Amino acid sequence: MRFQSRAHAGQELAVRMLEWASSGDLANVTVLALPRGGVPVGAEIARAMQVPLDVLVVRRIGVPGSPEVGIGAIAGDDPPVFDRTGMRALDLSEDKLGPEVARARVELHRRERVYRGGRPAPEVGGHSIVVVDDGLATGITARAALRHLRRGDPLRLILAVPVCGHGTAAALRDEADDVVSLYQPQQVRSVGEWYDDFHRVTDQEVLDALSELHPAG
Repeated sequence: MRFQSRAHAGQELAVRMLEWASSGDLANVTVLALPRGGVPVGAEIARAMQVPLDVLVVRRIGVPGSPEVGIGAIAGDDPPVFDRTGMRALDLSEDKLGPEVARARVELHRRERVYRGGRPAPEVGGHSIVVVDDGLATGITARAALRHLRRGDPLRLILAVPVCGHGTAAALRDEADDVVSLYQPQQVRSVGEWYDDFHRVTDQEVLDALSELHPAG
């Protein structure tokens, strides 16, 4: 099974989330998508559930010299969340990763300015928060997002993704109240392998979705 696009994946995932909501487990719902790739998925869920869409900016921390390889992630002004096993395998320390963390934090704040335009961060306390991404391999960015949101005392904290490695989903259940995914293969080497269209989502696409689906948009 492959998804035609992130929108298609979001539509399929929305069906599952509507079933979830009908059971009465979710109340006062806000969908928080991880930009950029999670936004087209989250937008379909927000439309189907008729709830607000907002974003939570999380930035991956790359390996020095290989920025496409994630070794950690940051959310807000929280301390970094690291893949300690990967760090040991690559003989990396937090000191060695300091410049990568600094670069990630600069980009995180840039994106927050672009996407929020002065809007405050979404209210978390007392809300059911559905965190959405387009898929998870290691899950390090989702882990950073969930830990950040948990500090805000949400009513429920649900992670919803179209595809997630089986072991990753199991590990993230320690961070979320539940993990909802359509497919949980033994391993996800690359999220893009599950999509026919996996183009790089632009800032404008994020802004367009927020303009449509955020109540203050």
